[in-house]
Amino acid sequence: MTEETALKDRETATPDQTEPVLEVDDLRTYFDTRDGVVKAVDGLSFTVKPGEILGVVGESGCGKSITSLSVMQLLPRPPARFASGKILFKGRDLLKTSDDEMRKIRGNEISMIFQDPMSSLNPVLSIGDQLTEAIMLHQGLSQKQAMDHAVEMLDLVHIPEPRRRLGEYPHQLSGGMRQRVMIAMALSCNPSVLIADEPTTALDVTIQAQILGLMEEIRDKMKTAIILITHDLGVVAEMADRVLVMYAGRKVEEADVTEIFENPQHPYTRGLMRSVPRLTSDFSEARTERLSEIPGIVPALTNLPDGCTFAERCSFATDHCRAEYPPLETKKPNHVAACWESKNLPDWTL
Repeated sequence: MTEETALKDRETATPDQTEPVLEVDDLRTYFDTRDGVVKAVDGLSFTVKPGEILGVVGESGCGKSITSLSVMQLLPRPPARFASGKILFKGRDLLKTSDDEMRKIRGNEISMIFQDPMSSLNPVLSIGDQLTEAIMLHQGLSQKQAMDHAVEMLDLVHIPEPRRRLGEYPHQLSGGMRQRVMIAMALSCNPSVLIADEPTTALDVTIQAQILGLMEEIRDKMKTAIILITHDLGVVAEMADRVLVMYAGRKVEEADVTEIFENPQHPYTRGLMRSVPRLTSDFSEARTERLSEIPGIVPALTNLPDGCTFAERCSFATDHCRAEYPPLETKKPNHVAACWESKNLPDWTL
């Protein structure tokens, strides 16, 4: 499915009007290293509502995964520390919860699908043992009841012969099957928030489509809020309700999915979109132009410049951009971006 088709299919969707189930406010996750303080997440704020899919995009190293691990409280402290901010889950600040309280929330009310299912699953434990552990811990069920529930979860994610799969081991399953097991584990306790960190990594396109369709089906059935972390803008166009663009640990743009694809207000967002290969409508025409790229590299997070962190890679940057970091401003209704030159950007076309 192309980005244009996916966006057209989503234009009729109505956003959920309920209160956010998760609210991140001015989160600053820093790492103390020998080379200095790494500002992996620096002043990030966002919300996600029940039944909503928030797409989080950006280059590797921009802070996407660190944000998810901060929410899950899975970062080792030290070297990690939270310099400021709040992570409010149903009004409760996760940064102030004890380890025991967090263990009751993690995997129960907030779950996560990690990037690599083969390394995330324990190779020496059966699928049944790994599925029932969290169910018995959080739901207080007996082993037989937990096994029955595990069968129901494997059936939910469309794994054939689910009861037989409980006795198998990760190496006996394909990559797509292992990813489905990870999704079943994440959903086994009916979480309010599901964080999916590159859930289709290393899967072929057919299996990717099945996994993404499964996540949408689960969202519709269970009203689960999903934070979808990905590099794939096609996936974002198909799945997300809103899009958050990160660069060097900061949010540089956020808007509804249709708005951000039709009218991006930050040069970095435009660069990401133009770097995606595209098919022409006329396949007889050979494409000879070079694929667009964003020049340069992400600056070291231990030595960020005073001005816009994207200025050295931006063809629209001015002296003002290099001297002062732009604040997040409302460019259009429900559309914010951190760019001094948004009003001077040329009309957007891919």
